[in-house]
Amino acid sequence: MKYPNIASRVFHTPLLAAPSKAISFVQGLGPRILGQNVEIEGVEGFAEVAPSRGPQISLLDDRVGEQIRSGRAEPFRMIDGVAVIPITGTLIHRGSYVGSYSGETSYEGLSAQIEAAAESRQVRGIALEIDSYGGQVAGCFDLADLIREVGQDKPVHAFVCDHAYSAAYAIASQAERIVVSRTGGAGSIGVICLHKDYSGQLEARGINVSVISAGAHKGDENPFAPLPDSVRSDMEEQCEYLRQIFAETVGAGRGASLTAAAALETEARCFIGQQALAAGLVDEVANPRDAFERFVAQINGRAESPSGFSSNQRGEDPMTDKTSAPKEADTPTAAPTGSTPIAAPEAPTTPPVAQAAPAPAQPLASEERARIGAILNSEEAKGREDLAKSFAFDSDMDAETAKKHLDAAPKATATQSLSASMDANGGAADLDMPDEHAGASTNPVKDAQRARRAS
Repeated sequence: MKYPNIASRVFHTPLLAAPSKAISFVQGLGPRILGQNVEIEGVEGFAEVAPSRGPQISLLDDRVGEQIRSGRAEPFRMIDGVAVIPITGTLIHRGSYVGSYSGETSYEGLSAQIEAAAESRQVRGIALEIDSYGGQVAGCFDLADLIREVGQDKPVHAFVCDHAYSAAYAIASQAERIVVSRTGGAGSIGVICLHKDYSGQLEARGINVSVISAGAHKGDENPFAPLPDSVRSDMEEQCEYLRQIFAETVGAGRGASLTAAAALETEARCFIGQQALAAGLVDEVANPRDAFERFVAQINGRAESPSGFSSNQRGEDPMTDKTSAPKEADTPTAAPTGSTPIAAPEAPTTPPVAQAAPAPAQPLASEERARIGAILNSEEAKGREDLAKSFAFDSDMDAETAKKHLDAAPKATATQSLSASMDANGGAADLDMPDEHAGASTNPVKDAQRARRAS
């Protein structure tokens, strides 16, 4: 075996990965990792994928968080108060880097980015840009719990561009709203595990390997003998146990839109666009860019409706959770088992794209958002945009009091305000994250929870 460390990440360990990707990895890289040809029973025609690797990380020393707080790593890009965090490629455990590295994204890097967004006073919302077929089990559900926890304080929306399968869907499901493109996919709520068997090749070479172990199950899953039925049964039980955790995690994030029981009933199927909407896996089928612009507008108290495709929104306020009962059309419909996307379940007919009207901006549902909008859009806020944002987002000041203070404050002259700078650039400029993390807590989310409990 040439690369035992890589092999240990793939074989004899449960994976949250779409089956086609797991099989492609084995077919493409198996000969290089194991040093000989690899055959997979009953599978043909999957393409080879490129190799990837990443450095290891300690989970105890918060190395990635330290990189962010010291300024050596940029935590994320920020657009008008929204932190944009890409989740792409293969998702792995113990990758000591922020962002994508050689086609991989690490759970630890994502956790550090999300914690940085949670503690930043500049961030008012978090956008997860997802395009991944999944990855490792280890670390996935801890990250999902963190996202759900952060979502209690700041809105988190997921924009699927264009795949959110398996571990990637576990992450997406913790957002309060999920948007997928017409051809984007979601699902694969299941677990897969691979076993390698060298016995035939060894026998042909006249090599006999004896496995000596202490403990009845110590030699289970060894690669030098065919997989016994009893060991296969144990592995299947482990996969089913993890699938239950997966479904419970999805149910905790999706609420009534997709309960744990409904997640299990999908039987790890993959769904495309309208199918995912009808099954309750997503909340809207739309152009992710248009949906993101609406999110930014709502975060900043603006009522904007960019043109573009949007179809079959579920109708709830995108800034609220999913506690209401799902419609009948939201219930998953039985379909043939397999990872190939199934035919769309029966649902109200969707008009052709050419006839679809632009989706209106969702109404602001709470008094708090009305207060924010009244402050930011007032005449007194003009020329005092930064102060207006401070009153709106960093205080509980009512709109009339804020207007009086704004009216008494001088307008920006020598230094152009942040909002004015963005307007001059068409409102679409990326903003660098301020270096405000020095000395910050290593776990701001839990610190904030402790502070709230103490008060």
